[in-house]
Formats: sequence, C-alpha cells, structure tokens
Amino acid sequence: MSDEEDNSYDMCRSLCVHGSTLYGFCRRGKVYGTMNIPYADFYAAEIENAYEVDAVSSATQSKWSMNEPGKLVAGTYNDGNGTILGVTYPVEVSAADTEKLAKYDFKPLDSKPAAYKEVTLDGDTLTVSKVIDTNGEQTVDGSAEVSTTTRYGDYQLNVTGYPEETDLYGVIVNTSSGEKYALSHLENIWRAGQISWSAGISTTEVHGNTLRYDNYASSMGKTVTSVTFITLDGYTTVNVGEKYLPVKFAGEVKAEVASAGTGKTSLTLTGFPEDYRKNITVGEGFTASESEISYTGAQPGKYTVSVTDDSGKYAPMSGEFTLATDSVPIKYDNGKIVRADGATDEDAANFIKNLASVDVNGTAYSAYGRRAVKIIGEDGTVDLEAKSGENNVFDGSGNYTVTLTATGYTSPYAFEIKAEAPTEAATAASTTAAATTSATRSSTAAAGGSSSTTAAKTDSPKTGVPGAAVPAAGLVLAGTAAFALRRKKD
Repeated sequence: MSDEEDNSYDMCRSLCVHGSTLYGFCRRGKVYGTMNIPYADFYAAEIENAYEVDAVSSATQSKWSMNEPGKLVAGTYNDGNGTILGVTYPVEVSAADTEKLAKYDFKPLDSKPAAYKEVTLDGDTLTVSKVIDTNGEQTVDGSAEVSTTTRYGDYQLNVTGYPEETDLYGVIVNTSSGEKYALSHLENIWRAGQISWSAGISTTEVHGNTLRYDNYASSMGKTVTSVTFITLDGYTTVNVGEKYLPVKFAGEVKAEVASAGTGKTSLTLTGFPEDYRKNITVGEGFTASESEISYTGAQPGKYTVSVTDDSGKYAPMSGEFTLATDSVPIKYDNGKIVRADGATDEDAANFIKNLASVDVNGTAYSAYGRRAVKIIGEDGTVDLEAKSGENNVFDGSGNYTVTLTATGYTSPYAFEIKAEAPTEAATAASTTAAATTSATRSSTAAAGGSSSTTAAKTDSPKTGVPGAAVPAAGLVLAGTAAFALRRKKD
C-alpha cells in the first residue's frame, strides 16, 4: 500500500466501522456521505454546463426555511437570511477530502445510498457529477398541462406521473430541440407536480419576489417533451408528449367600464405582434372587434375579453372590464337577501354572486377568494353563526349594521338588525321572532375604471368573481323598519 493509499485508509478507518458495508469500499479510499451542494454545482453536469444556476432569495421566511422532510423546500439548505443556496444530497468522495469538505457540511453515511453524486475537490474547485442512479433511471408516461397565466412567472406546467410521496431535490425540463432548463425550489419547484418559470415577460411573482429569467428566455416557442425529477432514489423522467410553450410578449388588452344592460364599450389592443391572428371573444350576448365590444342584456359585474392567436404561435391575452349600474336589486327580509320590488330573482342572484365584501359593525370581510368569509349564502340567507377564523362575525349583541358591496353595483346596500328587550311570552319556554330591517343605500361613482392584464384567464365572462369593488361612501338612510330578535326568557 502506498503512502497516499495508507493515509486514505487511515481516514476511512475513522469514518467506517470494520465489518460494515462501507469497510471494503473505504479500503479503496472512497466514502459515502451527504453534503451541501450549491445549485450551480448540483446542476452543472446535469445540463452540461449550459449556464449557472443561482441561489434563490425570498422574503417569505415561512417558506424558504421549510426544508425538513416533507416540507415545501425539503432537502435544501440556506444562509439563514432568506436565500436558498442549494440542496443537501448523497455523495461519493475521496476519504482524503472529507476534512476539506467540512465547509460543505459533509456527514458520512453508514450505507451506500441508492443514488449519489461523485464529488472531487481540486484546491477550492468543486466538481460534481451527474446522479449515479444504482437502480437505473426510471422513465414513465405522464402528462402536463401548460398555463401561460400563472402568478409565478410566464409558464406553469402541471405534471402528472411525477414521483409522489417523496422530496424533490431537482427538476429539469427537457425540450424536443435538446434544451434543458434546471429549476430551483421556491422560485420554480412547487407541490403536486407544479413547476413554473419566467421567460422575461412576467418577472415578479405574486408575493413581490423578483423572478430570474435569463436562463429561461429561450424557452419561448419551444416544445417540452419530458420532465426529469431528481429524488433520493435517482432519476424519474416523465414523458409528457409534446407541449408547446406559446410565445409571450408585453401586450395589453384594455376595455372601459360601461353601463350594464344593452350597449357598447371601447376596446384597445396594444403591443401585439403583426402576425398575431386575433380571435376576440367575451361570452354569450357579446360581440367584439379590435376596437369595440357590444352587448345585449348583460348583467352588472366583471367580464373578461379574451384574445387568442388562431395560428397557435403566440400566447393568449385577456383583459377584464366592468359593466355597472346604480340600481340595487335586493332588500333584506326576514333573515334573507331577496329581490327588491321591481327586480327579478335573476337580478338578486346576480348581486349575491358578485358580492365583494360584507361589512358588519365596521369590520369588512371579503366575500370572495381564498380568505373569503361566507356570511351571505347563495340563496341569500344571512348566517348569524358565520366565523372569520375562530372569531364570530356577529358578536351576539343582536344589534348589527350590515353593508353589502358588490362588483358592478355602484350603490352599496346596508341594513340593520336590531334586538329588542326580552318580553313575556305565552309560556316561559316559548319565544317568537319578528323580523324587520332598517335599509340604507348610497350612490357612489361607477365601480372601477378600465382594467387590463397581460395574460388570458378565461374565454368566458367572470361575473361571479368580484374585483376591486367600490366601497360605500356616506350611507344615507333610505327607510327604516325594525328587525327584532327576541331572546328566550329564562
């Protein structure tokens, strides 16, 4: 045994137990362990050094620090200050290098891993191989849906067939023309087979974090054929067929607010490529040209105008606009929101469908979206047991002022619920409840102005998804009645 081999053997003895599965391997001067591998080094061999993958910064501590097994960014390591630096993955290293790898938090393993990377150190230069998959790369047939309207960049793939119930250490998107796009946690890699990236058009995600796009700009117009997932078991490549990534551009679709019913509103399309073959749609009852949208019998609310490219080359675009009215088609009666005199059931249902917020005694609750609080049912019933988190919306006092604001309706509607003092009943065990209301409404400016987006969300109107609704401004009492909730006398 040479001096160099003898030195490696001495180091191996300190890392391996005689008789263990690694003992024989140690005698050859190699050991297995785990170490922190920067993204650039982890992906270098995987993408044949096409570009350098950088660390990921995020202002959301509750996410970037979630690197325990099973968590959002499992398998990663960070600087403790908002930056994910890379992943912690099994490696094969020279026993002579283990002390030098201490700065990478090298920790020996007591058995040979199913998958690992070969790591060598030459001075301060780290060289990391592709994954050595002892079980062989797994290839499966799956599928992928392409979205160009993600809030996390320009493209999102929803992949099926990916390895579930395991942590993902890396993901690579493969194209028909040979490009490989390496993805990072929290910026590109999400849960449930969802991955996303920016190609330079949408460069800020929904939480305000900046998205890097230089490495992905060339993905526009490419065709994705497979996605490779790297786990502790090695590679799993999911074949997804041919999924084209439509070319995106910095265009705008803008339609103006107009009155509901029958009429027209102006439409402006800017930034579209000359060879974009426009197909413009809104929904039933609407017709559209490149400069105007006409409609018949349209209810108040928010609508989406969609522009698609008949050639299929470019991504769809869309813009939202509001059709508004100053009429209030509802009233409160005996615990429910019902149609007002002269209005139809359809009118009342449309108001409820477009509810943006419900204010109870000065506290506003969103009526739509992830944090919506369901206070008004689809049938108009007011839920006096409604909760916002663990807190009751109605405090039990019996006296409430409730204000309803709906998208497309410039006048909020308000009513009062009042409690009367306990009164004698026919028997101590029975009560009756009389219901009346004190109703108010206000007249405000038309809800919203013109609005636009750079991505198509739907090809049909979204009258049930409220947008930025106009708040109540100076409620003026229009009439008074009384709503009584009688309490059971003890």
